[in-house]
Amino acid sequence: MNRTPQWKILGIVAAVVVSGMLIWPPFTTKDDKGNVIQKGKVNLGLDLQGGMHVVLKVDTTKLPLDAKKDAIDRAMEIIRNRIDQFGVGEMSIQRQGTDNIIVQLPGVTDRDRALEIIGRTAHLEFKIVSDNIEDLKKAIANEPVEGYELKYLEGERAGKEPILVATDASLTGDLLVNAKTEFSSRGFGEPYVSLSLNSKGAELFANVTATNVGKRLAIVLDGKVVSAPVIREAIPSGQAQISGNFSVNEANDLSVILRAGALPAPVIVEEERTVGPLLGADSIKSGMTATTIGAILVFLFMLVYYRLSGMIANITLLINLLMILGCLAIFKGTLTLPGIAGLILTIGMSVDANVLIFERIREEMKLGKPLRAAIAAGYHRAFSAIFDSNLTTIVAAALIFKFGSGAIKGFAVTLTIGLIANLITAVWFSRWIFEMLCDQFNLAKLRFMSIFPVTKFDFIGKRKICYIISTVVIITGLSVFVSRGDNNYGVDFSGGTLQQYMFNKAVKTDDIRTALEDIGYGSASIQQYGNPREVIIRTQDDITTKLGKAFREKFKDNPFEILRVETVGPAVGKNLRHNAIISLILGLVGIMIYVMFRFNLKYGIAGVVALLHDVLIAVGALAITGRQFDLTIVAALLTIAGYSINDTIVIFDRIRENLRLVKKGSFEEVVNLSVNQTLGRTILTTGVTMLVVVALLIFGGAVLNDFAFCLCVGFLSGVYSTVYIASPLIISWHRKQAIKK
Repeated sequence: MNRTPQWKILGIVAAVVVSGMLIWPPFTTKDDKGNVIQKGKVNLGLDLQGGMHVVLKVDTTKLPLDAKKDAIDRAMEIIRNRIDQFGVGEMSIQRQGTDNIIVQLPGVTDRDRALEIIGRTAHLEFKIVSDNIEDLKKAIANEPVEGYELKYLEGERAGKEPILVATDASLTGDLLVNAKTEFSSRGFGEPYVSLSLNSKGAELFANVTATNVGKRLAIVLDGKVVSAPVIREAIPSGQAQISGNFSVNEANDLSVILRAGALPAPVIVEEERTVGPLLGADSIKSGMTATTIGAILVFLFMLVYYRLSGMIANITLLINLLMILGCLAIFKGTLTLPGIAGLILTIGMSVDANVLIFERIREEMKLGKPLRAAIAAGYHRAFSAIFDSNLTTIVAAALIFKFGSGAIKGFAVTLTIGLIANLITAVWFSRWIFEMLCDQFNLAKLRFMSIFPVTKFDFIGKRKICYIISTVVIITGLSVFVSRGDNNYGVDFSGGTLQQYMFNKAVKTDDIRTALEDIGYGSASIQQYGNPREVIIRTQDDITTKLGKAFREKFKDNPFEILRVETVGPAVGKNLRHNAIISLILGLVGIMIYVMFRFNLKYGIAGVVALLHDVLIAVGALAITGRQFDLTIVAALLTIAGYSINDTIVIFDRIRENLRLVKKGSFEEVVNLSVNQTLGRTILTTGVTMLVVVALLIFGGAVLNDFAFCLCVGFLSGVYSTVYIASPLIISWHRKQAIKK
């Protein structure tokens, strides 16, 4: 008895045990107060647990040449110190490009407070206030006053008291050694910020106060006067204070900012994505629900249709999912909501590989081969198509990672790990299990259901009609796309702000519009997705703070929560759109080169034409249904490209094989035969993959609805284009070559 498979089975068991150990416990658990009870091994993205993702640009244009060099690093250190004192435990700060900083704050949802702490320059100055009334009148009349500038006292009397402050500061915040919140002993104990200066600062402060007794000393923060107390006497202690009708949080935050120090240059928020805890929890629920339902449907189908082989496929699929989570844990990867979509798509690709193998085994058994030989031949013949299709999809995923942003990279990472794990589990693990059953348990027969018999349709003969239909559909869709103009693009590509709110009770769109009109944004885009309590608002400007105040006044008896805020600057949006186009073009070129390498040039061009057909069909469907394009849609389009070429490669592989086996018959007959032979497999794999995609469409939530819709259209189009576009094109070019010869 052959006992060689034993070590292979031990390898499978080891993979399961190690993966389980790596991911247990998978997710962090918290108590009712939000305190961490047990830290999970798999990191959740901000879109699943709530938090902020901010891209900051450090404006170094006004710095001297010798100070640009380390300004970004100093800014990162100062921001890190501020956030440390703010109390965010798992923050992430990293440099991007030459002058950008990415800040991620899990669990932080008070965006206004966080942005204030992160982005405030905190340049502190002490300036003497002129007591010359005539000079003050000149300044108010827009007449220049040498050595002074007009300011308005901020805080309680903001905009009411003009004061004339010296242009040059008497001393600055770089002499500060400490800042802390204290409370006044008079009145209601109002909070203020107490400042302590170093020895040099104390000496300067003593001189300034001694020579300006009776005058006011303006305390200027980032160009704004926050207080201007009268100097009663010389202050040799190096102690000062800032009062300005602060709340306790405002005083604490200002203390944090001043202690950490001023940023070397102003920072601009180029991109911001804030997800509230309610939406994060809902995203986890909807994503896991979609994954579970999709997986159950696939498992049931495989069991019913392929029986024992289906059970083996389900076992390897579970191992696949364990390996994905294990790899995320090892490499400190992050599971995002698009990452869950990647898991679902991995399920579909795994099914695709197994169906391809099982159908090949079925064909070998029909030839009368014993089961052991049929299994070996089936895996051997299916390998090239599985390898090619998975590798081309990995190419698409790599481009998504390269040019994607934020959570979309999580989709690319999860999909890539899943595809590599799929090659291991579907090609090797499942085969080892079959070998064990044959050698150790004398398995001699496999039973499969058969719904799709081998057909003999003349698909190629209908190619001209199909060319016309495809052309009409694509032109119609692109016409709608062009007519919509900038309305096609979401905030990712056009710039602007998206705000999503959840109210306790249903709200009417007209009432939302009225609230927007009250603050001067009546033309904003308003959308509601089924739930009458939810509303999504898109504007060019960030009006979240203003709109929050307007909603609190308008809907006093209907509290609301901010589910998410996404802000993208126009320059960033333009850059993201450019990168998206480049990634699509490079994806098509990369796939064409690979297919050309594996087959030849005409196969590569035909494959790219087919997947370009599917991408354009999906684009037209999105435009016709009024959906907007964002980074998630780019990920979907690249996935469609990878999946479309997957189907096409399977047929190309069969054509190449039949050209060697079929000695009689024209090239057209060989292509038609190949399409008919693989038709059942094409319908099966696409149908089963559609089970998980439809589950994502129905149960994946509003955030992934457009993504799932795009995949549905693209995958259905992929079946059509494989049969009626890619294969006929090869015949057309083959005929032209024959005529030339």
